[in-house]
Amino acid sequence: MDKISGKLTVYFEDPFWVGVFERISDGKLSVCKVTFGAEPKDYEVWDFVLRCYSRLMFSPAVAARLKPIARNPKRRLRDAKKQTQSVGIGTKSQQALQMQREEKKLSSRKDSRTAKEAGKEQRFQLKQQKRKEKHRGH
Repeated sequence: MDKISGKLTVYFEDPFWVGVFERISDGKLSVCKVTFGAEPKDYEVWDFVLRCYSRLMFSPAVAARLKPIARNPKRRLRDAKKQTQSVGIGTKSQQALQMQREEKKLSSRKDSRTAKEAGKEQRFQLKQQKRKEKHRGH
C-alpha cells in the first residue's frame, strides 16, 4: 500500500505571503510554490486548497525519506509549535522548486525557438511568393 502525505507551509517572503505545498508519495518529494499576496486567513487557504489543489503544477519528484509520525498529542503540539517558529522551507523543497524552474525555463526556450523558426519560415515563404508575383508574365 502506497503512503502519500502532504504539507502546506505559509510564510512571509517580502512583500508577499507565499505557500509551499509539499507532497510525498512513494518516497519521492514534489513541491509547488503559490503566491497569495496579502496575508491569507485560514478559511481562504482552505478554500484555495479545495478549489485549486488539482490544478497545481508540482515539481519533478526528488528522493526523500519519510519521518515516522509521533503519536503522542503533547509531542504533536511541540512539533506544531516548532514548525510555526521555523522560517522558510526545507532544503529538499528548495531543490525541487529549482528543478521546476529549470524545467519551465527549458520548455519556454523550446517554445520560443519553435515560434521563432515558424515566423522565419513564414517570412521566407512570403518573400518567395512576392518574387514569383514580380516575375509573372515575363
